[in-house]
Amino acid sequence: MRLGVLDVGSNTVHLQVVDAFSGARPNPTSNLKIDLRLSEFLNSEGDIEPEGIKQLRSAVRQCVAEARKVKSEELLPFATSALREARNGSEIIAALNSEFEIDLQVLSGEEEAQITFLAARRWYGWSSGRLLVVDIGGGSLELAVGVNESADIALSLPLGASRLTKSHLEGDPFTKKSIRNLRDYIESQISEILPAVLQHQDTDRAIATSKTLRTLARLTGDWAGGDGHRLEIDDLRKILPKLSEMSQEERSELPGVSKSRARQIVAGAFVAESVMRSLDIDYLEICPWALREGIVLKWLDWIRQ
Repeated sequence: MRLGVLDVGSNTVHLQVVDAFSGARPNPTSNLKIDLRLSEFLNSEGDIEPEGIKQLRSAVRQCVAEARKVKSEELLPFATSALREARNGSEIIAALNSEFEIDLQVLSGEEEAQITFLAARRWYGWSSGRLLVVDIGGGSLELAVGVNESADIALSLPLGASRLTKSHLEGDPFTKKSIRNLRDYIESQISEILPAVLQHQDTDRAIATSKTLRTLARLTGDWAGGDGHRLEIDDLRKILPKLSEMSQEERSELPGVSKSRARQIVAGAFVAESVMRSLDIDYLEICPWALREGIVLKWLDWIRQ
């Protein structure tokens, strides 16, 4: 069965097309990714501005057309933090669903964490034991811990890389004052919540699933001698000063750093370091599967019932 997974996120609108069958590994066939930075169109009242809505409609139109072109039998559309938190998010979603005859659903932060956890569990298998899964998106940070396919603890915090860049970082290169303010803010948010909720959760493996964390693992591999398959906290600390001092253009020229993500990778790196330090994690293993794969797996489980 050919499925189209339409991910309306804070950073991109991404269509991933897979051939998937119950009991089989989903096989990617094509994808279309449109950089949008929807969270940057949020105004002071919490509404997505008209230009953001216009660009979102265009992106969804392209993705729906592509899904039909490649003969997707089902389209599984979902939205995350940007539309979830926008004051006019429900209105925008209703209009998109009516115009394109789709069923775009908003995931809660906890649902994001749970579905991403399912993907990691299926990837690593039962023998991997108790997992801690970390995902840093554009709008939010998700964490989940558990030994089964459903996490025992799943939480979401408003610490996404794009959100924090917009709210705290200034200048190009970023000013030292704004970086200090960012670090203090992240620390205050994480130190109040994570240790109390997760610190005493014994885990066998710590897993990273997001593009931000994959990019950081690649950078530490290039700069600090890592293998790119895991993110070591010591290596992350080595590259953070250099990464923070670079201009956006310089970061965009780094391997694996797209022009659209060059500005927000610094905030993502500080979130990653703070999470790992607060939870006493020496390294995160990079998982190829994440939320979109979890959506496919969950849908296959549902139709099999």
